[in-house]
Amino acid sequence: MNIKIINKSNNPLPQYETEGSAGMDIRAFISEEIILNPLERKLISTGLQIELPMGYEAQLRPRSGLANKFGITLPNSPATIDSDYRGEIKVGLINLSNESYTIKNGDRIAQMVIAKYEQVVLNEVETLTESNRGAGGFGSTGIN
Repeated sequence: MNIKIINKSNNPLPQYETEGSAGMDIRAFISEEIILNPLERKLISTGLQIELPMGYEAQLRPRSGLANKFGITLPNSPATIDSDYRGEIKVGLINLSNESYTIKNGDRIAQMVIAKYEQVVLNEVETLTESNRGAGGFGSTGIN
């Protein structure tokens, strides 16, 4: 699939880092370093705009290395970029660690996955079909 993209940054286009990657790395496009203090949230510019086909979304997700090593993640993960959005992609980041983290221009701060979706029609009813699981949730199937 080909997707139109505008890159107003001085960074390379998002790309898959390995042959089997599902997500493309997204880079920060900032004029000066940003310090993200513990429990602080900031919106980070990327300089990117995309045109997705109808029926597709772009999902922004944390990078596992940033999350596991530094506690840097997305507060609304996965973030959705709708097919009719044409503005700049910005990444909300939060620092869940006890130490400040510095973001520099060009740093890979998130990954973007393009995913197909369907819009549905909701039919309001009074009852649902029975299932083996029923209303059990939040650990109802056990750990082992």
